Amino acid sequence: YQRFLRGHNLICSMSAVGSCADNAAAESFFGMLKRERVNRRQYRTRAEARADIFDYIERFYNPVKRRRLEMLNNKDLLLTQPSVKTG
Repeated sequence: YQRFLRGHNLICSMSAVGSCADNAAAESFFGMLKRERVNRRQYRTRAEARADIFDYIERFYNPVKRRRLEMLNNKDLLLTQPSVKTG
């Protein structure tokens, strides 16, 4: 994995043990997904779970994120974007 990243001039985004800064957005999303959708339902099959989670992301989560971003002005919007390192 590390060799692949180096070969493509990519930098691995992993922080030190115990530092959750890199994972904050993912942890927030998956926490919300579990609270608002997965923990409230029982799925009979993996396909049913996959379809329901896809529905949640496409019909609820993404539009909510877009509305929140639309309320920001351009300067604030730039501050919310992660910085990108290039090699």
